[in-house]
Amino acid sequence: MNRNGPRTWGKTAAGLLLTGIMLFPVYWMLNVSFTRDQDMRKSPPYILPLHGTLAGYRAVLAEQLPYLGTSLVIGLGTVAVTVALSAPAGYALAKLRPHGGGVLSFLLLAAQMIPGIIMAMGFYAVYLQLGLLQSVPGLIVADSTLAVPFAVLVLTAFMSGIPGELLQAARTDGAGPLRTFWSIVLPISRNAVVTVSLFAFLWSWSDFVFASTLVNGGAHEPITLGIYHYIGNNNQEWNAIMATAVVASLPAAVILVLAQRYVAAGVTAGAVKD
Repeated sequence: MNRNGPRTWGKTAAGLLLTGIMLFPVYWMLNVSFTRDQDMRKSPPYILPLHGTLAGYRAVLAEQLPYLGTSLVIGLGTVAVTVALSAPAGYALAKLRPHGGGVLSFLLLAAQMIPGIIMAMGFYAVYLQLGLLQSVPGLIVADSTLAVPFAVLVLTAFMSGIPGELLQAARTDGAGPLRTFWSIVLPISRNAVVTVSLFAFLWSWSDFVFASTLVNGGAHEPITLGIYHYIGNNNQEWNAIMATAVVASLPAAVILVLAQRYVAAGVTAGAVKD
């Protein structure tokens, strides 16, 4: 008889219970998004939307698409800026070993500890002088400041594990540092690049502090402000509010599922060295 059987089943049951508790808000968000207005205050509430409606999702398509489009542009722009800055920086710190590299790594680590609201106030003062308030490029740059330090540290750890013999062989064939980075290091670092791209996109997609400080009231606002305004203007239409939250969650959820295996490899890279 396997004595570990009951213990294993107990751990599995506990894991499923905790998972159910953590995912229940997501399920309730879905449930409310399909619930009719007249059933919203029913006691006890419907566990399932027995008389479901798509009115909330029709409202999302009619009113929230511009916000979603802006968030998509900001997210992709943040990913582009983050990768363009962090990949060469990670390569330089990992393989070129510039003077002051250790100090720079410490500063990047310290930068992640600065509260976002303090950075937002600093950006506000600078953007006020440069005329970048209420602009998409300004928000892309601000969101990138959250992602770049993390991305540089992850890519540095990953690229440190690339065999030096491989880079030496490229140099022997006449490749310079730039060609070696572009043709050898970057393709090998695909998992880490996908990881930092995903985190950069998720940070920019869910950002509220920078958005509310730097672009609030402008012509192009992200979906976080769209939901915020929608709650303020329609605080009784909870099916539409929850439908907006569901639609806003879909792109991030789909990207996370598709990139899951790359993220698992990218996050653990550099943790153990031979």
